[in-house]
Amino acid sequence: MSQKTFFDLLPAPRVGGFRMNDYWVWCGSAIRGEDGRYHTFAARWPKAYPFFTGYPVASEIVRASADTPVGPYTFEEVVLPARGATFWDGRMTHNPTIHKVGDTYALFYIGATYDGPTPTPDAVRAGSPVTNASYATIRIGLAMATSVCGPWTRLDVPVLDVRPGKWDSSVVTNPAPCVHPDGRIFLYYRSNYNHQCRIGVAVAERLGAPFERLSDDPIFDFGDDHVEDPFVWWADGHFEMIAKDQEGGLTGEKHAGVHATSPDGVHWTLSDPPKAYSRRLVWDDGAVTVQGSLERPQLLVEDGEPRYLFAATGDGPGGFRNAKNTWNVVVPLKAEG
Repeated sequence: MSQKTFFDLLPAPRVGGFRMNDYWVWCGSAIRGEDGRYHTFAARWPKAYPFFTGYPVASEIVRASADTPVGPYTFEEVVLPARGATFWDGRMTHNPTIHKVGDTYALFYIGATYDGPTPTPDAVRAGSPVTNASYATIRIGLAMATSVCGPWTRLDVPVLDVRPGKWDSSVVTNPAPCVHPDGRIFLYYRSNYNHQCRIGVAVAERLGAPFERLSDDPIFDFGDDHVEDPFVWWADGHFEMIAKDQEGGLTGEKHAGVHATSPDGVHWTLSDPPKAYSRRLVWDDGAVTVQGSLERPQLLVEDGEPRYLFAATGDGPGGFRNAKNTWNVVVPLKAEG
């Protein structure tokens, strides 16, 4: 199988990225703050919980900082803590992605809520029904601040909700906003349909305006080959997307990154090659590993060019239930030319 990919990955620093002892760390979206330093927003939940079934009941979004894009990042604060079951996002926050819109930092994320006490790790391991109850309430929200360090103002209603009777009637998750040069915000998202992941898109005329779907149907649909975890950016007059290839049918490698482009944000064409990156990483100490996970890809774009790939990663043979450790890895990208 060819190793040719869209991104030319440079060696990843072993001592880089963001991790926390005693916590599962997932997602990871970075931005350069007004202080000139780099700040990454990630999700964490205690490792006492099982990885996959623990996040719907115990995840929270945190901020970490570093002097350089690759880190290592140092934990600074909990950004979006639990705030009570009566709020739509009152018991869980996850999937952060940070962007600058004018003078405002816009933090898109998913949230959920449930009634009763937080289940114990033993209860979650035994299959607590609270996990499913919380997952069913997942929606996409927005928090805003004039400083990367906050304070953050959360909206009391989601910016994107489910649509009963439609393909996205179960949950809306994996937010991926893209700020168009004309000020519109295209918001890509995932829902679950016929046991597969599908991608949709909505648009707002400006930050704070309501989001309206641009298509009644999924917009990134290649039959049985489906993706999740989109990240979308604007480049040279068109949209570009990377996402996780769920089964490997698009890239030839399960859970590798797929790359596509679009002139209008709705109609997408796979690139040649369609593979954006592999789970195979080369490290700065010379080691080569195939990561058990390399997901929730996010780019740090500087001067209009993608410079660093941030991704949630884990050890183990693969699969959400096999990792013993997860963290956010940062991989430098070779500049074109």
